[in-house]
Amino acid sequence: MKVTLFAAALAVGVSSFAMSAAAQDKGMVGIAMPTKSSARWIDDGNNMVRQFEAAGYQTDLQYAEDDIPNQLAQIENMITKGVNVLVIAAIDGTTLSNALENAAASDIKVVAYDRLIRDSGNVDYYATFDNFKVGVLQATSLVEGMKSRFPDTAPLNVELFGGSPDDNNAYFFYNGAMSVLQPMIDAGDIVIGSGQTGMETVGTLRWDGAVAQARMDNLLSAHYTDKEVHGVLSPYDGLSIGILSSLKGVGYGSGDLPMPIVSGQDAEVQSVKSMIAGEQYSSIFKDTRELARVTVGMVDALLQGTEPEINDTTTYDNGVKVVPSYLLEPLPVDASNYQAVLIDSGYYTEDQLK
Repeated sequence: MKVTLFAAALAVGVSSFAMSAAAQDKGMVGIAMPTKSSARWIDDGNNMVRQFEAAGYQTDLQYAEDDIPNQLAQIENMITKGVNVLVIAAIDGTTLSNALENAAASDIKVVAYDRLIRDSGNVDYYATFDNFKVGVLQATSLVEGMKSRFPDTAPLNVELFGGSPDDNNAYFFYNGAMSVLQPMIDAGDIVIGSGQTGMETVGTLRWDGAVAQARMDNLLSAHYTDKEVHGVLSPYDGLSIGILSSLKGVGYGSGDLPMPIVSGQDAEVQSVKSMIAGEQYSSIFKDTRELARVTVGMVDALLQGTEPEINDTTTYDNGVKVVPSYLLEPLPVDASNYQAVLIDSGYYTEDQLK
């Protein structure tokens, strides 16, 4: 009887080990992220590793710290190591063609993650948010905030900031925002005090907050010595914090000089704290847990020989092909709803925002 029980236990143990080994042997996923300088990319990487490993995949997560040659070397190394799929958030979406040719030659599938990879036919799928809508939400919040804070002021003085010109998403954010703002500019309800418009002029290379702060300094000294700024379109929280530092440096938010309405994106901790403090007005929340879930689902389908779930086959032409995509919904967040959107959903804890 003891032998039988031992044999049964041994069989169960071996079976459990075999199942565990099998569960961890579904393949290797190479994850190339742009930088750790933004909290959101750290969250993206952690969420993907956690969800891929829970689904039975091994992962190789690399951050390139916004260095293009470094990201290329990391991707080539992943190809050499024999990953089954590459998930890539590109630093510059136009520089990966040769690396992706090597991936295709090794039958490695490629999923572009939240940043479209351009000028390559070797991009299989794209997981992202509705980026045009992000811009629409940013501009809508900007306008609503200005009308609330400056109800009797006309026209409203606004300055525009764009994202990094080498990031395809930056154009979607800008164009989405301008679909709201341009009719108001044309009607004379909004004035761009500096006259600076267009991504070629207002773009901020590498999404660098210090660059945004320096440009805001220049705008204030050149165009606002005798008038007030009422709003600043900022496409990303890291830029917003730099812009706010510039504004506070010349007295906005103190005395009788109210803080302009400043938008943002990614609901990063520093910016949420800023919103709670009455400085940054709003941000756009993009739930990286959901983006990771969609990406894991795409990869799982690719490696299991089934069709990944997509909901857009027209928007994202990368210059060679229209990349089949899954677009997630972004959510506006401000001081009035951050509790429900960010804390109640478990994305942040209350302690993180103190």
